[in-house]
Amino acid sequence: MSELKTLSAQKRGAFGKGHNRRLRSESMIPGVYYTADGQNIPVQMAVLPFTKVYEQVGRTNVFNLEVEDENGSKTAYPVFVWDAQYDPVKSTFAHVDFYGVDLNKEIKVKVQVEYVGTPKGVKLGGTLETYRDEIMLSARPEAMPRKVSLDVSGLDINQSIKVSEMPLPEGVHAVFKSDFTMASVFMEGAEEAPAEA
Repeated sequence: MSELKTLSAQKRGAFGKGHNRRLRSESMIPGVYYTADGQNIPVQMAVLPFTKVYEQVGRTNVFNLEVEDENGSKTAYPVFVWDAQYDPVKSTFAHVDFYGVDLNKEIKVKVQVEYVGTPKGVKLGGTLETYRDEIMLSARPEAMPRKVSLDVSGLDINQSIKVSEMPLPEGVHAVFKSDFTMASVFMEGAEEAPAEA
């Protein structure tokens, strides 16, 4: 098990749009840490360290948020990024929400799907249709993948892959009510396989 990455933050004592604007002018980002037991802790962090960590963990991987309180005491909490608001005009993050997790309990997170390979059926003149760009996965926080790959190279014409058939890392499970189709190969003019909800 790899060691979790750490992001340093400080408790935020002042609130409001004016304070948040001042923070951003000082290259700081306002945010809120939502603890696993339902508490809300306002925090602030430097833009550059957050950006570096976010590029590595995205919204699916857990890391340590080390929060420094008013007395200078630091405590690390396992979290993942719940929401990151980005300001495209100013090219910086405007606000970040962190969600605290219990490393021993499974969480559910939407994870990006990457389709790899060229299906056999496409080489024979068929068309590949993909139906989902992301799927809901359940796993312990440290086992949650950043993204999952689905190899479609074995698909022939009139064949499909359902979510239940996707190979996933150990300890990771797809969450779904009905076993929907992820990808299929069909001939143009033929009826496509429906993508179940």
